[in-house]
Amino acid sequence: MDTSLIGLFCIVDDFCQVFLPHWQASLLEHQDKQRNKPSRMSTSEIMTIMIYFHQSHYRNFKHYYQREVQGHLKKYFPKAVSYNRFVELMPTILLPLCFFIAAP
Repeated sequence: MDTSLIGLFCIVDDFCQVFLPHWQASLLEHQDKQRNKPSRMSTSEIMTIMIYFHQSHYRNFKHYYQREVQGHLKKYFPKAVSYNRFVELMPTILLPLCFFIAAP
């Protein structure tokens, strides 16, 4: 379990190191100022948790997050946010996750 999680994170993180700068550069700027406070969790960590959930036996993401991520996997995700905050962050990784899944 540990090696597959670490291996998955390395692959996702390598992808994010290449994809995110290109994606950020292609986004349009907002005219009005927006608060852009970075999350405690990286995009790579959020994507890894989402992918790893789909490889688990859990059917309910809330149970998976509270039992596994905040429990057994806490040593791998020490800056894990609360479940509610994680759900708020999920839409931010939708496009990178789609490109990751579609990548050859």
